[in-house]
Amino acid sequence: MSTEPQRADDRSDASLDAIMSERRQLINLAYRLLGSLADAEDVVQETYARWYAMSRVHQHAIANPAAWLTKVAGRICLDLLGSARVRRESYVGEWIPEPLPDRREWAGGRSGTDPADRITLDESVSMAFLVVLESMTPAERVAFILHDIFRYPFADVAEVVGRSPAACRQLATSARRRVDTSRAPVAPATRQAGLVRDFKQAWEAQDIRTLVGLLDPDATGIADGGGLAAAALRPIEGAGHIARHLADFVGRTPGLTILERTVNGRPGLVVEANRTTATVVAFDIADSRITRLWAVRNPDKLRLWTIG
Repeated sequence: MSTEPQRADDRSDASLDAIMSERRQLINLAYRLLGSLADAEDVVQETYARWYAMSRVHQHAIANPAAWLTKVAGRICLDLLGSARVRRESYVGEWIPEPLPDRREWAGGRSGTDPADRITLDESVSMAFLVVLESMTPAERVAFILHDIFRYPFADVAEVVGRSPAACRQLATSARRRVDTSRAPVAPATRQAGLVRDFKQAWEAQDIRTLVGLLDPDATGIADGGGLAAAALRPIEGAGHIARHLADFVGRTPGLTILERTVNGRPGLVVEANRTTATVVAFDIADSRITRLWAVRNPDKLRLWTIG
């Protein structure tokens, strides 16, 4: 049986489809590495720019284009992580990773081609997990994410990090130890949702006593305004201090609407003012108490949450 030879343009179309199909994987990787969807989009754009800057001969000589794209994206992220540490030294107040909505809830339920649709909202993008990643060195973070989350062998990780496979194994082990040390038993999803709902109602009522009861006595509250929105410049420690701060916020800002939403795959809250998202709050819950909450107020990080 004979078949007609495949035309060059057909092969090119197939190659283009294969290359572009990696976009979701690259976005997922870069967001976990950088904690910023905006930066992740820039990384993926730069990765594709480097691919298309090559000649067709060089492109066809690459046996595994998907692996090549991942390697390039990983190296760009590694460089950005190093420079991000310097940038954050001048950041106004605390820096929190960019929160992600569930695609079914994003901006009033719209869905489609936005990159938010392409982020897989699993445990590896919970706010608590991303915050732990921020405590790692860039090399630890890249080695850990590539190996433990995306299951790349250490031989491939080594090509990205620029170290030996054995050294990358050590980096991932060190990172894993950080994660295990910080990890607390996660409350069932229904319990988390119920606790966040109770918190919302108490917050709306400025019920400090109930808020304190829902918070762990040693809870920590962190806000990120980035110098563009009013926010506490340092972490707020203790249930009483957090409760009074939140009640005061509602009391001096009339007309707010607090909504239950999914934030990075877990129950969270969104505060709206004049149909514009002013704050996105993520929670860490253990032993039926809220142990940490993160309030993102920097408008540059809320573009996916604003209805307009």
